[in-house]
Amino acid sequence: MDCIFCKIIKGEIPSYTVYEDDVVKAFLDASPDANGHTLIVPKKHYKDLFDIDNDTLIHIMDVARKLDQTLREKLNTDGLTLVQNNGLYQEVKHFHLHLKPQYKEKQTKLKPEEVFNKIKR
Repeated sequence: MDCIFCKIIKGEIPSYTVYEDDVVKAFLDASPDANGHTLIVPKKHYKDLFDIDNDTLIHIMDVARKLDQTLREKLNTDGLTLVQNNGLYQEVKHFHLHLKPQYKEKQTKLKPEEVFNKIKR
């Protein structure tokens, strides 16, 4: 299998990991829509919403809540949009949840390492 997310999970491709446990890895998106744009990816390969089990889905949502709190505290976000694509709009065929922070004020786009350093402080 040639899945970029599986390679990130295995450490074959570097990432700015902001959270990790036995079930998921969360890292900053390589092409972010906003400062703090994060992906939560299950470590087990599931193709999409229709392939993943409910326990893993619930865990992903619990992690999303934790990360939202972190983004609010560290990046002063004002809201959060969750996006999960399937089929035609799913660029990487490995289930993943986008956490896209929202800001009241226009933000200066930061480099990924700058965002990572703010989150990990």
